[in-house]
This record gives sequence, C-alpha cells and structure tokens, in this order.
Amino acid sequence: MNEFESEWLRKAQRGDQAAFACLIEVYQTPVYNLCYRMLSSANDAEDAAQETFLRAYQGLSRYDNRRSFSTWLLSIAAHYCIDQIRRRRFTVMSFEELPYFDPPDLGPGPERSLVAKEKQQQVQALLESLNPQDRAAVVMRYWYDFSYEEIGESLSLTISAVKSRLHRARRELALLWAEQVPLPQTVERTRHESPAF
Repeated sequence: MNEFESEWLRKAQRGDQAAFACLIEVYQTPVYNLCYRMLSSANDAEDAAQETFLRAYQGLSRYDNRRSFSTWLLSIAAHYCIDQIRRRRFTVMSFEELPYFDPPDLGPGPERSLVAKEKQQQVQALLESLNPQDRAAVVMRYWYDFSYEEIGESLSLTISAVKSRLHRARRELALLWAEQVPLPQTVERTRHESPAF
C-alpha cells in the first residue's frame, strides 16, 4: 500500500467518503476479478464487488491497520462469494446453462483467441467443481499470488490447512483436466495414405 492509499484509508476510517471512493478506484479491479473467478458470472461478480465494498465501508472501524488492507478486502470478497456459491447449490442447473461472460480477447487472430477462450472456459468449469473454500484458496494463490499466511488469514485457516487444501485442489484439478483433455494418440498410416491427410 503506497502512502496515498494509507492516507485515504486513515481518512476513510474517520468517515471521509471521498477517501473511501479513492480506495474503491484502486481496488475495484482486483475485487471484481476475484469475484468473477469465484462466481463465473460478470453480473454476479459486479454485485459481489459492490457488496464487498459496502461491507468494507461498514466494517472499516474494525479494520486492524497492522493487517494488509488488500488481504482484508479480498477476504471479505472471498467470504461473500463462498456464501453465494453455497446458496446456489440449492438451485439446480444443467451444465449447458452455466454462463461464461469473458471480456473479448483483443489478442492476435481469431483461431488463437478461440483456443484461449476454450481453455479459459475449461479452467473456469474445473474451478467450479471445487468446494468454495478450496476454490477461494486456489484463486487467491494462483491469480493473486497470496502467501499461505495471507490465505489462511483471509479464510480463517491454519497454514497447514491452506497447504493441504491447495494440494488436494491441484490434484483434483489435474485429474479432471486429464479426463477432459486426453493425451494425443499416435496414428498409424498405411502406405497409400498421404501424410497430408
């Protein structure tokens, strides 16, 4: 946190709404991205981000200045998303109905964009198969580069529990990925077949 952010935080804790608005500008993208990775929906992620900032503003007086503000804020987002995922479990949806709203890829070529988008959707679908706390731990570790300590602090887990969850989640994701993307098989050609076909 730079000195401007620290000053905005101090002012916001004293009730300065303009200072809190500055903090929102700085952290809106990381909060939205975390919510999107957790909820897989742009609309739900926007709602969750707004709820996160509302809860942060309401709880600002309880914020401990010795903690990292970004960790505290993202833990609010993660807990809110976990609650939303748990509520969703009672709603039955088919796999085809799951929404994927990704921002358009401005990278090179439509073919590469399509392949990248398909992989992104596969990864997102795999993330959805994890339980909410494992998903939060994976997103915090591999998208936000949180330390084990920060993840543990955010999710109220011990460091060994974080490591265990991440190990189990990686193993589960690897097995699911292997089921979805089988290794290429070698194809034998007869003499009269052209190598082009």
